[in-house]
Amino acid sequence: MKYYPRLKDLREDRDLKQKEIAPILHTSQRQYSRWETGESEIPFGLAIVLARYYNVSLDYIAGLTNDPQGGVQQWKGK
Repeated sequence: MKYYPRLKDLREDRDLKQKEIAPILHTSQRQYSRWETGESEIPFGLAIVLARYYNVSLDYIAGLTNDPQGGVQQWKGK
């Protein structure tokens, strides 16, 4: 599974608890916890909801950029 540490960082930066974010996503605190720890992958649609809620880009949530508003780093391929 993919681990998205920014889910926790964004939540904690706003002094929110998992049980406060879970209802926004229509899920349980336990399921939200699984997404934060990477135990389960967050559905794309719910990642969009969080990006809008926190006013950041999906790329930022996914760790593809350090710019909260976007600015994806160019893919270098292998």
